[in-house]
Amino acid sequence: MALQEITVANFEQEVLKADKPVLVDFNADWCGPCQMLKPTLHELADASDAYKIVSVNVDDESELAEEYDVFSIPCLVLFKDGKEAGRKVGAQPRPVLEAFLKG
Repeated sequence: MALQEITVANFEQEVLKADKPVLVDFNADWCGPCQMLKPTLHELADASDAYKIVSVNVDDESELAEEYDVFSIPCLVLFKDGKEAGRKVGAQPRPVLEAFLKG
């Protein structure tokens, strides 16, 4: 299942107003570690309905990257109840991401 692409236009509705935790993957097509992380994120997205995982391309959505102080990618930002609840920078192994999501 493809991760939902998030833009400035739908960020508030899909992330900030979500009724469950949302993990936002800030990434870019040219970023090797970002591409290595994508299969793991797809697996996690399919594994549970307790959270949602979405993708933000920082090249296309630089306004969001700037607003959330994303300086290095991949940058995974966990939102709960419309607020940032945690952040991980760099490609992370699945067990680390699972623990982060359960947080």
